[in-house]
Amino acid sequence: MAEKLALPLILPSPPSPKPISTHHFKLYPSSQTLTPSVPPILHNLLQEPDPISSLNPPDPHPHHQSHFRPPDIAWVPRTRIRTRIGKSRDSNRGKPWAHHRLSPQGQDFVQLLIDPSFDAAGVGKAMLGLIESYDEDGSFSVEFLGVEVLGIVKGLGYYKKCDLAMGVIDWVRNHRDFSMAINSSVLAVIINILGKEGKVSDAAALLHSFQKDGLDIDVYAYTSLITAFASNGRYHDAVMVFKKMEEEGCRPTLITYNVILNVYGKMGMPWNKIVGIVDGMKSSGVAPDLYTYNTIISCCRRGSLYEEAAEFFREMKALGFSPDKVTYNSLLDVYGKSRRPREAMEVLKEMEISGFSPTNVTYNSLISAYARDGLLDEAMEIKNQMVEKGMKPDVFTYTTLLSGYEKAGKDEFAERIFNEMRSSGCKPNICTFNALIKMHGNRGKFEDMMKVSEEIKKCHCKPDIVTWNTLLAVFGQNGMDSEVSAVFREMKRAGFIPERDTFNTLISAYSRCGNFDQSMAIYKKMLEAGVSPDLSTYNAMLAALARRGLWEQSEKVLEEMKNVRCKPNELSYCSLLHAYANGKQIERMSILAEEVYSGMIEPHAVLLKTLVLVNSKCDLLIETERAFSELERRGFSTDISTLNAMISIYGRRQMMGRTNEILNFMKESGFTPTLATYNSLMYMYSRSGSFEKAEEVLREALVKGMKPDIISYNTVIFAYCRNSRMKEASRVFSEMKEVGLDPDVITYNTFIASYAADSMFAEAIGVLRYMIRNNCRPNQNTYNSIVDCYCKLNCVDEAGTFIANLSELDPHVSKDEERRLSERIRKKWT
Repeated sequence: MAEKLALPLILPSPPSPKPISTHHFKLYPSSQTLTPSVPPILHNLLQEPDPISSLNPPDPHPHHQSHFRPPDIAWVPRTRIRTRIGKSRDSNRGKPWAHHRLSPQGQDFVQLLIDPSFDAAGVGKAMLGLIESYDEDGSFSVEFLGVEVLGIVKGLGYYKKCDLAMGVIDWVRNHRDFSMAINSSVLAVIINILGKEGKVSDAAALLHSFQKDGLDIDVYAYTSLITAFASNGRYHDAVMVFKKMEEEGCRPTLITYNVILNVYGKMGMPWNKIVGIVDGMKSSGVAPDLYTYNTIISCCRRGSLYEEAAEFFREMKALGFSPDKVTYNSLLDVYGKSRRPREAMEVLKEMEISGFSPTNVTYNSLISAYARDGLLDEAMEIKNQMVEKGMKPDVFTYTTLLSGYEKAGKDEFAERIFNEMRSSGCKPNICTFNALIKMHGNRGKFEDMMKVSEEIKKCHCKPDIVTWNTLLAVFGQNGMDSEVSAVFREMKRAGFIPERDTFNTLISAYSRCGNFDQSMAIYKKMLEAGVSPDLSTYNAMLAALARRGLWEQSEKVLEEMKNVRCKPNELSYCSLLHAYANGKQIERMSILAEEVYSGMIEPHAVLLKTLVLVNSKCDLLIETERAFSELERRGFSTDISTLNAMISIYGRRQMMGRTNEILNFMKESGFTPTLATYNSLMYMYSRSGSFEKAEEVLREALVKGMKPDIISYNTVIFAYCRNSRMKEASRVFSEMKEVGLDPDVITYNTFIASYAADSMFAEAIGVLRYMIRNNCRPNQNTYNSIVDCYCKLNCVDEAGTFIANLSELDPHVSKDEERRLSERIRKKWT
């Protein structure tokens, strides 16, 4: 499959315009019982007790007298002044609705319709009465009616009487004598009202029907529809309307550009697409404003584009715009997402010098910057400063810290943060619970994960798209591909539409499960769904290629990112290092490492940690220690994965003193050992004279709530087999089966090799029969261990007999395998 992957990867353009969908998507899981395909562990977490009855709040019923006429206001017909959407010149903007542009009759009409006792079915009759009242003073004309209808619709929109506003429009539209009174301005207002009510499909259908009737749709109506789609999270539809508007020669305004830039940011569109909008805006003579620059800087968050954000920040100031609180918070957040805590702190200083007081948002972005970089002590210090300045940490503060400790492997600290959060009266939200699901799930503590589901119900939270993505990632991390597929099915059945992050998570999850072909299939489905890849997609693809050691393809993807799509970040280079390591390209790995150490590639903490991991994986002790020392020298904090890598390489070399130093550091620093920690310790002891300690470590892991895997049990079995303690090895083998782990070829080979080495060939062949009977296919090492031990004892005839009878033991053995073994005996005997 990898060879068939088209590289460079093709990034699709936004979907071509098509009729805008009018169906509504379900936003929340239904209350139906989960299907049997879902593992029992998911039932409590995913099942929703009650569907949400309504997404729209009830209409308020303001109490006004009907037929109210202000006595001192004389009505004068006015020529309509076109105002820019989002930039009203109305002096009453933000104040209670003012009806001074309506005639006295129009004012009375609005008061009549908003009266709680008014029957919506009487709109037509009321409109006839209004038209007759105009005729009485001789002021009536279609142009005048157009101004009146615009004011009436605005008034009804203010009072959230959307259905009545639509009733007025439908009545005027269906009367041939008055239909010309409905113009694009009225359409823009009603679209805006429908959008605020969440009836965005109705708004799209309305615009389409007016267009069919021959109404000239102007930029304000289009911009209202784009805004409505954007406000309701239907970003692809917003982009399609924008494209359609441009195709029809309707020139966007500043507000249109600002809205579409915000949409592109929310969609995570590639940076070149965002810059393309900005360039098009400037070339068409539309000058950016402060809101434009704030939006562009916010767009830099997803791709960690801190350099680009800083460049636009400088351009903004050069043009005379003074940054506001939104600007500083957005820039600070970009640095936070980019793991640039020092630059984030500089933004805070400039912000305070400019007279803007930091808010919770400011401090939360700073805490995120330090926590993402693993600088958790500094993150906690900022939280303390926040409290000293009289600000109360909120749910985002605590959740960010909790996630930081979880990622570092300090579960006890994460639990403390959660308990502090509860005791302070801060109510957790679904983001908090998602972080806890991730923490327990990644540690294989599914019982604790289930307890989180009970907490979600108690707090009346609803699982969101991130909850589903987290579950996909957790099961992928644990190599549980059937659970990944089951969760994805339930997610779609519950009405959640897969979006970019979901596809990215699935690519990564299936890759971690060893299902590379499925990862590639998900990538293709993503393109077919019209979802454009972003930096996270490329990084997920690079990680999938890296796990297969496909370094050449990885280099091509990275080159494409540099030239066309999006700037690689530190995670991109981390995947390339893993690709080199898994592809056994040690020289290329060393060259890339030198680029990191020299500063050609910024020596970010995560890159140095990756160098520790890949060098440890390749058993390069000096290089591993160099990377670990560089991490410490530059003042970066370590994490549990890095410490596990050090334990692994020291353990493989029986460097018990160094191993204990790392273990003591972990204990003193509050790191929670993971299964990888215990497996490395088991390995170390299994090869030592203290081999019995391997099982002691296994028991400790069980006491700590860990779920040992096949590697854990195989390591302990090896410890006993290596020392001819077959009774204990058989006991551990039985226990492994009892906990639901199927022995693999390594398990059986360990027994076979041990029996053969002790000249217990009957027992070795007995294990061979057992493994074949239990559907575990022997490999070359299985047969080699028996044949080699016969040769070692000069029992060549017995070895030949074994090969001659091999087809009876293993009906699937090939003639080529038999010839290979015969040749092996000949060479050894010679």
